[in-house]
Amino acid sequence: MRASRRPTAVVVGAGIGGLAAACALHRDGWTVTVLEKRLPIEPVGAGIAIAPNGLRALDTIGVGDRIRQLAAIQGSAALRRPDGRILATTSADAFRVRFGDPMVLATRAAVLDALLAPLPSDTLRAGTVVDVDPGAADRPAAVTTAEGDRFEADLVVGGDGIRSTVRRCVLPDQPAPRYAGFTTWRAISPMPSSPLTVGETWGRGRIFGAMPLADERVYWYATANRPAGQRLADLRAEVLAVFDGWHAPIPDLITSVSSDAILHLDVHWTATPPPALHRGRVALLGDAVHAMTPNLGQGGNQALEDAVDLAAVLARHDAVVTTALPQYTALRLPRTSAVVRKSRRMGAMGQWQSRPAVGLRDTVIRLSARVSSDFALVPLDGVMGWRPVPRS
Repeated sequence: MRASRRPTAVVVGAGIGGLAAACALHRDGWTVTVLEKRLPIEPVGAGIAIAPNGLRALDTIGVGDRIRQLAAIQGSAALRRPDGRILATTSADAFRVRFGDPMVLATRAAVLDALLAPLPSDTLRAGTVVDVDPGAADRPAAVTTAEGDRFEADLVVGGDGIRSTVRRCVLPDQPAPRYAGFTTWRAISPMPSSPLTVGETWGRGRIFGAMPLADERVYWYATANRPAGQRLADLRAEVLAVFDGWHAPIPDLITSVSSDAILHLDVHWTATPPPALHRGRVALLGDAVHAMTPNLGQGGNQALEDAVDLAAVLARHDAVVTTALPQYTALRLPRTSAVVRKSRRMGAMGQWQSRPAVGLRDTVIRLSARVSSDFALVPLDGVMGWRPVPRS
């Protein structure tokens, strides 16, 4: 790190990836400003799965153990049919043994709180970014906001999500994320009176998943094939209709929350990989540059990986940004593109609708699970096995 002055960074977006990048840079001696459209931060998304690779990323900024304390999945998890018949099972112990850490289901608010804790109180500023100058080796990058502020910095990090303004400014030819063909509903419910069936249930073009949280509540999510842009006023009635007749406690979980407590989003993904994850002095991370379907639960985890690898590469190059960022692209682009494709393939299988195709899918899953008890975990090896890049 150069001794003459503290390098400066502006992070656009106070989501999980943006705040993780802010924490990692702050720990390395950077002066960091985080710009967010709305303050205080709204923890949109209800719940999030922090996988072993995400926990290792959080370890590098000192908050991994705080998230591990929220682990609540015990015993077996299963993949089921809508009538409740089990297709495959795995266990929390088997998952932890294979990958070295648990899968932690946490509220997004809890994760954001953990990432905010290490940052100075004046790090966050309200600001809606409207323009980004990527800068060059001989001049800083600059961010302009709708409020009339202009911020110059050695580095700008675009962590502003799937509709990223930073991406549009610095990669104007990059296609916008594409609709995946299905929508999703998410909510947090009280623990049901009937036994909670942990895991996912796959039907014809529909999926319902439920996982326990540490505070005796349940995070559930549901997906269904449908055209983009459909919105109904009564979300609870809509989800109940989509999953009518499915096994307990799915109906109880849905009816236990109000429509206002259900988050509804159409799913988009980065079908065309970007040419780079940077331009000039600007680095992009997370959904801003590699949005993925939720089927592997890796959107937030890949953003965490991006954040800590970005900081590590900058540290290795003594904060010389224009030298470090091409290395960041070389390190992260192949991996994130592969995870995007893997998640999309998994999502496509869950979208199958024809009875013959779904029957074949279920039969293959059931028989494969009989052959190998680790059937459901094997495809995750390359995803969960990530380690942070060495810093020297």
